[in-house]
Amino acid sequence: MSFVQIYTFLGGLGIFFFGMKTLSESLQTMAGDLIRKVINALTNNRVMGVGVGAFVTTLVQSSSVTTVMVVGLVNAGLMDLTQAIGVIFGANIGTTITGWIIAIKVGKYGLMFVAMGVFPMLFAKSEKIKQFGRFLFALGFIFMGLKWMSGSMKPLKDTEAFMNLLQFFTADHLFSLLACIAIGACLTFIVQSSSAMLGVTIALAMTGAITFQTAVALVLGENIGTTITALLASVGANSSARRAARAHAFFNVLGVTLMIPCFWYFIDFVDYLIGGNPDFIGEDGGKPLIAVHIASAHSLFNVTMVIVFLPFLNHIARLVTWLTPAPKRKEVPHLKFLPSEADIAPSIALTAAEQEIGHFSDIVKKVFKQTSEYLLADRPDKKVRDKILHLEDVTDKIQAEVTLFLCKTQEARLSFEQSSLSYSLIRAADELESIADYCVSLTRHKDRLFTAEEELSAEAKKDLKLYLQNTYSYFDSIMKTSAQSQSWNLEAISKQSDELNNQAKKILAGHRERLQKSKCSPLCGIFFNDMISGLRKMRAHSKNFAEAMAGKHEEGEVG
Repeated sequence: MSFVQIYTFLGGLGIFFFGMKTLSESLQTMAGDLIRKVINALTNNRVMGVGVGAFVTTLVQSSSVTTVMVVGLVNAGLMDLTQAIGVIFGANIGTTITGWIIAIKVGKYGLMFVAMGVFPMLFAKSEKIKQFGRFLFALGFIFMGLKWMSGSMKPLKDTEAFMNLLQFFTADHLFSLLACIAIGACLTFIVQSSSAMLGVTIALAMTGAITFQTAVALVLGENIGTTITALLASVGANSSARRAARAHAFFNVLGVTLMIPCFWYFIDFVDYLIGGNPDFIGEDGGKPLIAVHIASAHSLFNVTMVIVFLPFLNHIARLVTWLTPAPKRKEVPHLKFLPSEADIAPSIALTAAEQEIGHFSDIVKKVFKQTSEYLLADRPDKKVRDKILHLEDVTDKIQAEVTLFLCKTQEARLSFEQSSLSYSLIRAADELESIADYCVSLTRHKDRLFTAEEELSAEAKKDLKLYLQNTYSYFDSIMKTSAQSQSWNLEAISKQSDELNNQAKKILAGHRERLQKSKCSPLCGIFFNDMISGLRKMRAHSKNFAEAMAGKHEEGEVG
């Protein structure tokens, strides 16, 4: 193999890789909101899970990306193991679309796709048109890379040393078949992309360098090699995420193992189903029919394995649970980053962040309830006070974690809608953390009242209780709207906020009158004023949270 052939092959491979990565990113960006909605709507129905996996993988053009997403979702507690295995089954079907894209004989039009895509990508003002331009640009690069790889390999079939080497990998007997599967698995392990290795396999086959059955054997190995990405992503994750990754490896390895005894019957069946001789050599010395046969074999194998294993989904879940026991100490589900090298779609990252905001709001609601109990108590309760302080510390950590996670997500290429949602979630987390901070502040005001052995007047207690209940009801209604993903009526929320603000002003005015008439001590007056002011700020932050979740990015109220 000459130096020119080597750099042409490597250059073509690089362009092909770049095209696949850009294609995946553009599709993720264009379909980001759709992917988020699909994941959020995921149920325990196993057929639905398979459909979601196939659909998402078709959009992102990588089963590795989908399985890493699944491991992340399981690790964050957003998906259970049975759902995850169903999605992984579907991912194996969705990844076969790559073979069909490559099998389309449009390599000579690669430059045309680049020309059609580059101008919208660089100059379009609309984000959707810009991303569609990136999609066409990437598609052109895929076909160009494939064409150059094929061109560099064509002379190999006339090279005696290369052909002698391939005699050991013809997949015409068991040892040779196992060798081809091992090579496919090892190369995919190194490249970390079954789609890329599928492209190389089809390119080799189209030049006539390898036979159809050799190509299919390599594809079987690629199905095993692709599982390493999810296994690596699960390192350091909780036991549920490790189980999901191992379920993917178990499914793919067992599927290939079952195929080995009937491999040659399977090859004959694909030939019968598609028609034509896949190893037919055309006038240019290539094999014009083999790409469709390889894509068909890939699809048929993965669909068949899903049909065979789907009834045993719960059994697989129990097996990987047995193989991966949970640690003795209880694991607490929380949002946890995947390794920086893992390719996480922004749409999935934003879904995880949205779910974490929901979990965050539940914790803040607990803090608010405990604070209400403490403010209305006649004597200090250390147990309640300690719980408030502990939960507020938890909210600090969650707010920092969510913010860091979203900042990292913003490093990826986001659509305008995704960027806006990311900003909204960061602001929402900040507002929730502020509410928890004021709960601690109110608790400390009450502590000072207990320490001074002072007691609010009956009228002050009544006003505090009423305003506390009204503020909590306002906060709770906003949290329920957020949890149920209802449309935001900001006008009504703003009106309620104004009413609460006016109520606070009247309460403080009435308390000043009591102070003037000596119905309340000055020290109690200071503490009462601070507590009402704190509740007013919690009302303001509740309103700001609603505006953030509704996508309104103007500066909110602070008091």
